Amino acid sequence: MQMVVVGGNSREVGKTSVVAELIRALHHRNWTAIKLTQFGHGICSVDSEPCGCAPGEHPFVIQEEHDRSGNSDTSRFLEAGARRALWVRVRQGMLEAAIPDLRQAIAGEENVILESNSILHFFRPHLYLTVLDPAKKDFKDSARHFLDRADACLVLEPGLEHSLWEGVSLEMVRSKPVFSIRKGCYVTPEITDFVESRLLASDHSPALLR
Repeated sequence: MQMVVVGGNSREVGKTSVVAELIRALHHRNWTAIKLTQFGHGICSVDSEPCGCAPGEHPFVIQEEHDRSGNSDTSRFLEAGARRALWVRVRQGMLEAAIPDLRQAIAGEENVILESNSILHFFRPHLYLTVLDPAKKDFKDSARHFLDRADACLVLEPGLEHSLWEGVSLEMVRSKPVFSIRKGCYVTPEITDFVESRLLASDHSPALLR
């Protein structure tokens, strides 16, 4: 199995679009695509709604998508050509509990692409891409924590010189392969070639860190 992880500095920076466009561009890899969502206090992982569940109740759910209409993020993955799509919903702070079931759900898959930063606490994928929007001041703690592990940075217009981030090393970003992207075109031929070449050069066993 080969694994690609796509993260980002904030919500709505285009992570789902990057995953979908990579699936479409590298369709021959028969992707299993995964979206990981962590919910805060009071939201149930089962139905993504406010609930009165006890703190340890319903720590996670792994739901397989079958709708190919493109009306949800995981449906977009199937519409783009993914062989399978899974939505992993987890209570905040309970991700570790979901890892054994997630490993079982993807056992034997050829190529996995996963949208998340936090999964890097548990897996060392073959490739980690981080999507960065300099126009969003927010920079998630998880994205900041794993920035040094990024294999490449996909930077949205208007570019790093217009960054609103505070306490983020632009030198670290610039020390990595940086690809310029824009809304509506999240994956360029150069990005596709980069991903494919890295996967061809790697082995097939993503490391489980814990």
